[in-house]
Amino acid sequence: MIAVAGSGAFGTALAISLAATGQPVQLWARDPNHAAEMEQTRENARRLPGVEFPDTLRVITELESVAAEIPILLATPMQRLRDMLVLHKLALGGRPLVACCKGVELSTGLGPVGVIEEVIPSALPAILTGPSFAIDIARGLPTALTLACRDRPTSRRLQQSLSTHNLRIYRTVDTTGAELGGAVKNVIAIASGAVMGAKLGESARAALMTRGYAEMQRMALALGARPETLAGLSGFGDLALTCTSEQSRNYRFGLALGRRETFDPTITVEGAATARAVLDRARVMLIDMPITEAVVALLDGRLQLSQAMEMLLSRPLKEE
Repeated sequence: MIAVAGSGAFGTALAISLAATGQPVQLWARDPNHAAEMEQTRENARRLPGVEFPDTLRVITELESVAAEIPILLATPMQRLRDMLVLHKLALGGRPLVACCKGVELSTGLGPVGVIEEVIPSALPAILTGPSFAIDIARGLPTALTLACRDRPTSRRLQQSLSTHNLRIYRTVDTTGAELGGAVKNVIAIASGAVMGAKLGESARAALMTRGYAEMQRMALALGARPETLAGLSGFGDLALTCTSEQSRNYRFGLALGRRETFDPTITVEGAATARAVLDRARVMLIDMPITEAVVALLDGRLQLSQAMEMLLSRPLKEE
Protein backbone atom coordinates (compact mmCIF):
# COMPACT_ATOMS: atom_id res chain seq x y z
CA MET A 1 0.00 0.00 0.00
CA ILE A 2 1.04 3.59 -0.71
CA ALA A 3 -0.42 6.87 0.57
CA VAL A 4 -0.29 10.22 -1.20
CA ALA A 5 -0.68 13.39 0.88
CA GLY A 6 -1.96 16.17 -1.34
CA SER A 7 -4.82 16.10 -3.84
CA GLY A 8 -3.49 18.61 -6.34
CA ALA A 9 -2.90 17.56 -9.94
CA PHE A 10 0.46 15.88 -9.37
CA GLY A 11 -0.50 14.04 -6.18
CA THR A 12 -3.70 12.81 -7.81
CA ALA A 13 -1.82 11.68 -10.91
CA LEU A 14 0.65 9.67 -8.84
CA ALA A 15 -2.19 8.09 -6.88
CA ILE A 16 -4.00 7.12 -10.10
CA SER A 17 -0.85 5.62 -11.67
CA LEU A 18 -0.01 3.61 -8.55
CA ALA A 19 -3.59 2.39 -8.05
CA ALA A 20 -3.73 1.29 -11.70
CA THR A 21 -1.34 -1.54 -10.76
CA GLY A 22 -4.05 -3.00 -8.52
CA GLN A 23 -2.42 -2.08 -5.22
CA PRO A 24 -4.40 -0.15 -2.58
CA VAL A 25 -3.65 3.59 -2.60
CA GLN A 26 -4.87 6.23 -0.17
CA LEU A 27 -5.12 9.84 -1.41
CA TRP A 28 -5.30 12.38 1.42
CA ALA A 29 -7.24 15.59 0.81
CA ARG A 30 -7.11 18.46 3.29
CA ASP A 31 -10.60 19.70 2.39
CA PRO A 32 -13.34 17.25 3.51
CA ASN A 33 -15.76 18.63 0.92
CA HIS A 34 -13.25 18.03 -1.86
CA ALA A 35 -12.60 14.53 -0.54
CA ALA A 36 -16.30 13.69 -0.51
CA GLU A 37 -16.68 15.09 -4.01
CA MET A 38 -13.84 12.94 -5.34
CA GLU A 39 -15.15 9.78 -3.67
CA GLN A 40 -18.60 10.36 -5.15
CA THR A 41 -17.54 11.28 -8.70
CA ARG A 42 -14.39 9.05 -8.76
CA GLU A 43 -12.31 11.82 -10.31
CA ASN A 44 -10.59 15.03 -9.25
CA ALA A 45 -12.69 17.44 -11.29
CA ARG A 46 -11.03 20.48 -9.68
CA ARG A 47 -7.42 19.59 -10.48
CA LEU A 48 -7.35 16.72 -12.98
CA PRO A 49 -10.72 16.53 -14.75
CA GLY A 50 -11.63 13.66 -17.03
CA VAL A 51 -9.34 10.99 -15.50
CA GLU A 52 -11.25 8.25 -13.67
CA PHE A 53 -9.99 6.85 -10.37
CA PRO A 54 -9.08 3.13 -10.31
CA ASP A 55 -11.16 0.98 -7.98
CA THR A 56 -8.26 0.56 -5.52
CA LEU A 57 -7.87 4.32 -4.94
CA ARG A 58 -9.52 5.56 -1.75
CA VAL A 59 -9.76 9.22 -0.70
CA ILE A 60 -9.15 9.95 3.00
CA THR A 61 -9.18 13.06 5.19
CA GLU A 62 -7.21 11.75 8.19
CA LEU A 63 -3.49 11.04 7.78
CA GLU A 64 -3.63 9.31 11.16
CA SER A 65 -5.55 6.49 9.46
CA VAL A 66 -2.53 5.53 7.33
CA ALA A 67 -0.80 2.48 8.83
CA ALA A 68 2.52 3.24 10.53
CA GLU A 69 4.77 1.35 8.09
CA ILE A 70 3.22 2.75 4.89
CA PRO A 71 5.33 5.19 2.83
CA ILE A 72 3.71 8.56 2.20
CA LEU A 73 4.32 10.69 -0.88
CA LEU A 74 4.19 14.38 0.05
CA ALA A 75 2.61 16.17 -2.92
CA THR A 76 2.55 19.55 -1.20
CA PRO A 77 3.90 22.85 -2.62
CA MET A 78 7.43 23.56 -1.40
CA GLN A 79 6.62 26.71 0.55
CA ARG A 80 3.81 24.90 2.43
CA LEU A 81 5.72 21.70 3.16
CA ARG A 82 7.00 22.69 6.60
CA ASP A 83 3.58 23.73 7.89
CA MET A 84 2.08 20.47 6.66
CA LEU A 85 4.82 18.41 8.36
CA VAL A 86 4.47 20.30 11.65
CA LEU A 87 0.70 19.90 11.64
CA HIS A 88 0.85 16.14 11.06
CA LYS A 89 4.15 15.38 12.81
CA LEU A 90 2.83 12.51 14.96
CA ALA A 91 1.19 10.74 12.01
CA LEU A 92 4.21 11.09 9.72
CA GLY A 93 7.07 10.02 12.00
CA GLY A 94 9.08 6.81 11.68
CA ARG A 95 8.23 6.01 8.06
CA PRO A 96 9.52 6.76 4.53
CA LEU A 97 8.43 10.25 3.45
CA VAL A 98 8.90 11.02 -0.23
CA ALA A 99 8.81 14.71 -1.19
CA CYS A 100 7.21 15.29 -4.59
CA CYS A 101 7.73 19.06 -4.65
CA LYS A 102 10.55 21.07 -6.21
CA GLY A 103 12.14 24.18 -4.81
CA VAL A 104 14.04 25.80 -1.97
CA GLU A 105 12.38 27.01 1.21
CA LEU A 106 12.48 30.79 1.25
CA SER A 107 12.91 31.14 5.02
CA THR A 108 15.75 28.61 5.45
CA GLY A 109 17.32 27.84 2.06
CA LEU A 110 16.62 24.13 2.61
CA GLY A 111 15.31 21.73 -0.01
CA PRO A 112 12.46 19.27 0.60
CA VAL A 113 14.68 16.55 2.09
CA GLY A 114 16.32 19.05 4.42
CA VAL A 115 12.94 20.30 5.63
CA ILE A 116 11.75 16.74 6.33
CA GLU A 117 14.93 15.95 8.24
CA GLU A 118 14.61 19.10 10.34
CA VAL A 119 10.92 18.75 11.22
CA ILE A 120 10.63 14.95 11.52
CA PRO A 121 14.06 13.45 12.37
CA SER A 122 12.56 9.97 12.79
CA ALA A 123 11.42 9.81 9.16
CA LEU A 124 13.28 8.22 6.26
CA PRO A 125 13.35 11.14 3.77
CA ALA A 126 13.49 10.90 -0.01
CA ILE A 127 12.58 12.99 -3.04
CA LEU A 128 10.85 11.95 -6.27
CA THR A 129 11.68 14.35 -9.09
CA GLY A 130 12.33 14.62 -12.80
CA PRO A 131 10.67 15.62 -16.10
CA SER A 132 6.97 14.96 -15.60
CA PHE A 133 3.56 16.54 -16.10
CA ALA A 134 0.62 15.35 -14.03
CA ILE A 135 -1.69 14.72 -16.98
CA ASP A 136 0.90 12.49 -18.70
CA ILE A 137 1.30 10.33 -15.59
CA ALA A 138 -2.45 10.12 -15.01
CA ARG A 139 -3.13 9.07 -18.60
CA GLY A 140 -0.55 6.30 -18.42
CA LEU A 141 1.99 7.91 -20.75
CA PRO A 142 5.65 6.84 -20.33
CA THR A 143 7.49 8.90 -17.71
CA ALA A 144 10.90 8.44 -16.06
CA LEU A 145 11.72 9.91 -12.65
CA THR A 146 14.58 10.00 -10.17
CA LEU A 147 14.14 8.75 -6.62
CA ALA A 148 16.85 10.17 -4.34
CA CYS A 149 17.27 8.62 -0.90
CA ARG A 150 20.43 8.26 1.18
CA ASP A 151 19.22 5.05 2.84
CA ARG A 152 19.90 2.38 0.22
CA PRO A 153 17.54 -0.36 1.52
CA THR A 154 14.69 2.16 1.74
CA SER A 155 15.57 3.45 -1.72
CA ARG A 156 15.39 -0.03 -3.25
CA ARG A 157 12.03 -0.77 -1.60
CA LEU A 158 10.58 2.53 -2.76
CA GLN A 159 11.87 2.01 -6.29
CA GLN A 160 10.01 -1.30 -6.48
CA SER A 161 6.75 -0.01 -4.99
CA LEU A 162 6.65 3.23 -7.03
CA SER A 163 7.43 1.69 -10.44
CA THR A 164 4.40 1.09 -12.66
CA HIS A 165 3.76 0.18 -16.30
CA ASN A 166 4.26 3.84 -17.28
CA LEU A 167 6.49 5.12 -14.44
CA ARG A 168 10.16 4.12 -14.63
CA ILE A 169 12.03 5.01 -11.44
CA TYR A 170 15.81 5.49 -11.32
CA ARG A 171 17.57 5.46 -7.97
CA THR A 172 20.32 7.65 -6.48
CA VAL A 173 21.68 8.52 -3.04
CA ASP A 174 22.45 12.08 -4.18
CA THR A 175 19.57 13.98 -2.59
CA THR A 176 21.45 17.28 -2.90
CA GLY A 177 21.78 17.04 -6.67
CA ALA A 178 18.19 15.89 -7.11
CA GLU A 179 16.87 18.74 -4.93
CA LEU A 180 18.92 21.47 -6.63
CA GLY A 181 18.19 20.26 -10.15
CA GLY A 182 14.46 20.31 -9.56
CA ALA A 183 14.64 23.70 -7.86
CA VAL A 184 16.89 25.71 -10.17
CA LYS A 185 15.26 24.44 -13.37
CA ASN A 186 12.06 26.28 -12.33
CA VAL A 187 14.01 29.55 -12.18
CA ILE A 188 15.49 28.96 -15.63
CA ALA A 189 12.02 28.05 -16.93
CA ILE A 190 10.73 31.47 -15.89
CA ALA A 191 13.62 33.09 -17.75
CA SER A 192 13.02 30.90 -20.81
CA GLY A 193 9.35 31.79 -20.86
CA ALA A 194 10.19 35.49 -20.61
CA VAL A 195 12.55 35.20 -23.57
CA MET A 196 9.91 33.51 -25.70
CA GLY A 197 7.15 35.84 -24.49
CA ALA A 198 9.24 38.80 -25.61
CA LYS A 199 9.82 37.09 -29.00
CA LEU A 200 13.59 37.02 -28.64
CA GLY A 201 13.75 33.70 -30.47
CA GLU A 202 14.54 30.00 -30.08
CA SER A 203 18.29 30.61 -30.33
CA ALA A 204 18.16 32.96 -27.35
CA ARG A 205 16.20 30.39 -25.36
CA ALA A 206 18.70 27.62 -26.19
CA ALA A 207 21.58 29.84 -25.05
CA LEU A 208 19.76 30.76 -21.85
CA MET A 209 18.96 27.11 -21.05
CA THR A 210 22.59 26.14 -21.57
CA ARG A 211 23.94 28.90 -19.34
CA GLY A 212 21.17 28.16 -16.84
CA TYR A 213 22.34 24.56 -16.69
CA ALA A 214 25.82 25.88 -15.90
CA GLU A 215 24.34 27.88 -12.99
CA MET A 216 22.57 24.78 -11.74
CA GLN A 217 25.83 22.84 -11.81
CA ARG A 218 27.85 25.56 -10.07
CA MET A 219 25.57 25.68 -7.05
CA ALA A 220 24.87 21.97 -6.80
CA LEU A 221 28.50 20.92 -7.11
CA ALA A 222 29.53 23.52 -4.52
CA LEU A 223 27.06 21.84 -2.15
CA GLY A 224 28.54 18.39 -2.81
CA ALA A 225 26.24 17.04 -5.53
CA ARG A 226 27.42 14.55 -8.15
CA PRO A 227 27.87 15.81 -11.73
CA GLU A 228 26.04 12.76 -13.12
CA THR A 229 22.94 13.64 -11.10
CA LEU A 230 22.72 17.04 -12.77
CA ALA A 231 23.21 15.41 -16.18
CA GLY A 232 20.32 13.05 -15.50
CA LEU A 233 16.54 13.22 -15.20
CA SER A 234 16.42 15.48 -12.14
CA GLY A 235 18.72 18.06 -13.75
CA PHE A 236 19.08 18.24 -17.51
CA GLY A 237 15.94 16.17 -18.19
CA ASP A 238 13.66 18.35 -16.09
CA LEU A 239 15.28 21.52 -17.43
CA ALA A 240 14.61 20.48 -21.03
CA LEU A 241 10.93 19.75 -20.37
CA THR A 242 10.12 22.73 -18.18
CA CYS A 243 11.80 25.32 -20.40
CA THR A 244 10.02 24.25 -23.58
CA SER A 245 6.40 23.43 -22.73
CA GLU A 246 3.43 25.61 -21.90
CA GLN A 247 2.20 22.85 -19.58
CA SER A 248 4.85 24.17 -17.16
CA ARG A 249 3.41 26.80 -14.80
CA ASN A 250 6.83 28.40 -14.40
CA TYR A 251 7.29 28.66 -18.15
CA ARG A 252 3.79 30.12 -18.58
CA PHE A 253 4.54 32.63 -15.82
CA GLY A 254 7.68 33.65 -17.72
CA LEU A 255 5.68 33.99 -20.93
CA ALA A 256 3.36 36.41 -19.15
CA LEU A 257 6.36 38.40 -17.92
CA GLY A 258 7.78 38.61 -21.42
CA ARG A 259 4.43 39.66 -22.88
CA ARG A 260 3.78 42.11 -20.02
CA GLU A 261 0.55 40.30 -19.19
CA THR A 262 -1.03 39.62 -15.81
CA PHE A 263 -0.62 36.03 -14.56
CA ASP A 264 -3.33 34.23 -12.58
CA PRO A 265 -2.32 34.78 -8.90
CA THR A 266 -4.11 31.58 -7.79
CA ILE A 267 -1.63 29.39 -9.70
CA THR A 268 1.39 28.24 -7.66
CA VAL A 269 4.69 29.25 -9.32
CA GLU A 270 7.42 27.54 -7.29
CA GLY A 271 10.21 29.19 -9.27
CA ALA A 272 9.38 32.68 -8.02
CA ALA A 273 10.09 31.96 -4.35
CA THR A 274 12.89 29.55 -5.29
CA ALA A 275 14.70 32.23 -7.30
CA ARG A 276 14.94 34.47 -4.23
CA ALA A 277 16.00 31.62 -1.95
CA VAL A 278 18.63 30.37 -4.40
CA LEU A 279 20.04 33.85 -4.96
CA ASP A 280 20.33 34.50 -1.21
CA ARG A 281 22.27 31.27 -0.79
CA ALA A 282 24.44 31.91 -3.85
CA ARG A 283 25.48 35.30 -2.50
CA VAL A 284 26.49 33.79 0.85
CA MET A 285 28.51 31.11 -0.98
CA LEU A 286 29.96 33.65 -3.47
CA ILE A 287 28.56 31.71 -6.45
CA ASP A 288 27.94 33.65 -9.66
CA MET A 289 24.34 33.08 -10.86
CA PRO A 290 23.51 35.94 -13.27
CA ILE A 291 20.33 34.40 -14.74
CA THR A 292 18.86 33.77 -11.30
CA GLU A 293 19.80 37.33 -10.33
CA ALA A 294 18.09 38.70 -13.45
CA VAL A 295 14.91 36.70 -12.73
CA VAL A 296 14.73 38.09 -9.18
CA ALA A 297 15.23 41.63 -10.51
CA LEU A 298 12.40 41.08 -13.00
CA LEU A 299 10.12 39.74 -10.28
CA ASP A 300 10.87 42.72 -8.06
CA GLY A 301 10.32 45.20 -10.91
CA ARG A 302 13.88 46.52 -10.66
CA LEU A 303 14.64 45.59 -14.28
CA GLN A 304 12.72 45.43 -17.53
CA LEU A 305 13.31 42.38 -19.72
CA SER A 306 15.30 44.39 -22.25
CA GLN A 307 17.57 45.63 -19.46
CA ALA A 308 18.00 42.12 -18.09
CA MET A 309 19.01 40.78 -21.50
CA GLU A 310 21.42 43.67 -21.99
CA MET A 311 22.96 42.92 -18.59
CA LEU A 312 23.45 39.25 -19.48
CA LEU A 313 24.83 39.98 -22.95
CA SER A 314 27.29 42.60 -21.68
CA ARG A 315 29.03 40.21 -19.28
CA PRO A 316 32.80 39.80 -19.83
CA LEU A 317 33.79 37.51 -22.70
CA LYS A 318 35.43 34.29 -21.53
CA GLU A 319 36.00 30.64 -22.39
CA GLU A 320 32.98 28.37 -22.08
